[in-house]
Formats: sequence, C-alpha cells, structure tokens
Amino acid sequence: MPTQSYKDVRTENIRENTYMDNERTPRLLKSDLFGAVWLAQDEGQTFIRRDTTQARRWLRFLARRLAAREARALTMLDHIAQVPSLKLWDGAELHRQWLAGAPMQSARPSGRAYYREALRILRLMHREGVVHNDTAKEPNWLVLADGSPALIDFQVAMCFNKRGKLFRMLAREDLRHMLKHKRTYRPDDLSARELRILATPAFSSRLWQASGKKLYLWITRGLLGWADREGADDRRPDG
Repeated sequence: MPTQSYKDVRTENIRENTYMDNERTPRLLKSDLFGAVWLAQDEGQTFIRRDTTQARRWLRFLARRLAAREARALTMLDHIAQVPSLKLWDGAELHRQWLAGAPMQSARPSGRAYYREALRILRLMHREGVVHNDTAKEPNWLVLADGSPALIDFQVAMCFNKRGKLFRMLAREDLRHMLKHKRTYRPDDLSARELRILATPAFSSRLWQASGKKLYLWITRGLLGWADREGADDRRPDG
C-alpha cells in the first residue's frame, strides 16, 4: 500500500470558520453541570473560554480542579504545536487556543502520516511527564486543515515529576488507545510491536472495562446527558 500524505486524509468536514463566520460575540458551545464553554474572539484571536462560575454549586470545586489540571498540562506542553496553548487561567475561567479541525470520527483519517505524527505527539508529551488519560475518545483527536493531527481536552491529564511505574503504565495506555484508532482506520499498517501492545491492556484498563466504565456511562449519559461522543470543547465543527 503506498504511503499517504496528510493531504490524502478525508478533510471535507473541516471548516476553518465554522463557529465564528463574521461573528464577534461569543458563541455558547456547551453548558452542563460543570459550567459553560464558549467560543470567543479577542483582538482577532479565536479561543475557547471555559467558565467554571457557571457550574452547579456542588460541582464547582471539581470543575475548577479539572480546569486547573488542563491549565497545568497545557503550560507544560506549550512548545507542542498540535496541542492548544493556554491563554489564561485565573482560578475560575480558562482560555485556551481554538484549533480548527474535524473530530476523528468525522474525518476518518487513513493516511500513514497522520498516525505517525499522532504517536510522535504522545512521545513528546510523555517526555515532558504528561499523560493525557483520554486518548481513547475519537473526538479528542482532531484532523486539522492540512490533515495533520491535534489533541485536545486535557481535563483529566496528569503531570508527573518522576517517571515511575504509574506514569509508565498510563503513558503506555495513551499509546495503546491511539493504536486502537489506527487499527480502526488503517489496520494494515500496524507493526508487530503495535499489535503486541494492543493485545496487552494494562490491569487498570481491564478493571475499568469490568466495573468502572458502567459507573462512568451512568454519570455521563444519565446525570450529565452527554452522548457517546460529546463532552469536550471544540469536538464538533458542525456545531
């Protein structure tokens, strides 16, 4: 099979100005128990604004903890272009760069270059001691206008000073979940090593599948009303 470039990836769903065509007022993207998320502009710069003051009172502390996690991770990864940059975190509102792109499940990237670069992004993150912990969700992976990958939604990310056993396990799971996407959209290009990684999920993942996932689905679908592929900021460029 010939190597595909970024330009070979299906990107017809990508719209650079999907949310902000000739608009100057913030647009509400999402409002739930954890607050409100807006797409806004300031001095010609488009950004995501997460407002935890709009969270339910009993969840406000958790909403701010999640936002603080994202702020710390984005600060540590500021040099990685395919990760949104942090603009502001004041303890209540988080502003971060908006990356215009289509979520993976819409763009369905099948080019070899996309997955090679996605794995490189994860290696760069892990080198800085950051694990994403949510790479299993296709909407967290974007396909940008040039067909290259980007990674968003760092609310459950973890930052480590030392690369101990827990870090290594979680970093491997980051990689394994990305390889599951590669298996979906480009299965013929998996190496023998990648197949071995896919075949050996961590104990924590097996435990999650057996028990924790049911509770998570009850909370997200029942309590929060999220669909399977909702929950992040700029996951759905068609609004």
